[in-house]
Amino acid sequence: MSKKTGKQQTPEGSLQRQLSPMHVWAIAFGCVIGWGSFINPGKKFLSTSGAAGTAIAMILGAVVMIILAFSYAYMVPKYPKAGGEFTFTKNCFGKRMAFVCGWFLVVAYLTNVPMNSTAIALITDGLDGDANILEFGFQYTIAGTTIHFGQMLPAMFILILFGWLNIIGVKKAGFVQTVLASLLVICVFTLFAAALISAKAKGVNLAPVWGFDYDKAAAKALVNAGRTAEEIGRAVAQTPHVGSSGILGAILATFAIAPWAYVGFDAIPQAAEEFNFSFKKVSFIMIIAIAFGCFVYTSNNTVAAAALENWPERVMAGEWVVLVAAEELLGTFGKVMVGLGVSCAVLSGIMGFYLASSRLMYSMSRDGYLPRWFGRVDKKYGTPKNAMIFCMLVSLSGPILGREALGWFVDMSAIGASIGYFFTSAATLITARRDGDGTPFLKVMAATGMVFSAIFMILQLIPIPGLEGVHFGKESYYMLIVWVLIGLVFYAKQHRFFTGKDEDRAAGNQQ
Repeated sequence: MSKKTGKQQTPEGSLQRQLSPMHVWAIAFGCVIGWGSFINPGKKFLSTSGAAGTAIAMILGAVVMIILAFSYAYMVPKYPKAGGEFTFTKNCFGKRMAFVCGWFLVVAYLTNVPMNSTAIALITDGLDGDANILEFGFQYTIAGTTIHFGQMLPAMFILILFGWLNIIGVKKAGFVQTVLASLLVICVFTLFAAALISAKAKGVNLAPVWGFDYDKAAAKALVNAGRTAEEIGRAVAQTPHVGSSGILGAILATFAIAPWAYVGFDAIPQAAEEFNFSFKKVSFIMIIAIAFGCFVYTSNNTVAAAALENWPERVMAGEWVVLVAAEELLGTFGKVMVGLGVSCAVLSGIMGFYLASSRLMYSMSRDGYLPRWFGRVDKKYGTPKNAMIFCMLVSLSGPILGREALGWFVDMSAIGASIGYFFTSAATLITARRDGDGTPFLKVMAATGMVFSAIFMILQLIPIPGLEGVHFGKESYYMLIVWVLIGLVFYAKQHRFFTGKDEDRAAGNQQ
């Protein structure tokens, strides 16, 4: 293969090598940091785990992801094709396990696109004060939240625009992603620096450091009635998490969704066919993306609590605590920084997960696991156009379901990522044993990665007494069942391939 890049050196029907190390870092980091790092401190992290519990959970999660990254760094040069974990599993465990891994990876990546688009309405509502500029047109209610046509429009526009950018060329998408990721880093570091030097950010404000329980239904009713944060705080009782079981539960509640929080660093293997650099840089790029992600999650959460004396009341009132804290620290400029930062996070997340999802589906189709339609590459731009169109259509569900679907999407992404991590770690052990080139350190990391991946799946799927709030919610179980059923439909459609009666296509694609 020629080392030169460009369309003229790329065989028809294959992807183009146009991504630089900076592009790939931006894709990984942009996927890791989406809306959740700015919205979830008030929506989930602070009440569930507090500042201390969230910090511990995120750091532990980052350590686990770095352990997993060693397996990815070993496997990518072995199988440098789009598909990542799916490709690893196919070569080590066969067709059926590869389909299971690939199908759950699709949901891990793809759910993050509508998840980020849904946050666009949250961003606008937080920045426009009482103007409510998006609350126009027809409306309906899902899970107690009213969804307006005006809130759907900008989200759908962004989904279509960024899908189109992914279609017209990965290099253009990589450039846009790099700009967005760089601006995101600048905004977060600005807010962190402001908290360090401001007298308004105090350690005493962090309490309750392990989070607290409260009657969410009662708090929501008071919010709908127009009551203030202080009034809600006086009316709704808070029970801080204390004792060993309460503290453990607080940490595990956030640690359990670490696969969702850091999903995206593993988007790097999905674009392996489009690298224009040595695979030796993969591990370094992954670790830097994970480290930056850990800092952003921990910093935003801690700054929000430290800057606000009454953050528990503001959490119960459903306020955007990161935005309120930024305004407290830096005034209007703080609001601008948060608005810009979360916008970059949302847009970079959409861009990155579009790329990861479409490349994965392209790879599965090319190898016979999904219908041929998904594997067609645009002759002009060299991108998997049809897979991208499918991802766009599925993602349009986000604006329709509204913000209450965010938690459901988080759970789906977390279980999908956990399954992908497990198969990658297991494939590393098998490949290292087969090829005889794995170091003892690598084998320990791979085995450890398998254990933690299994722990993530157990925490997500199985209710454990004393650890309420850690496992899936009811709606998430329903969504999981629906996704499995859709997967079974595709499996049945490709039945001849899985039973070995239709090998010609896959064999031709491997040549």
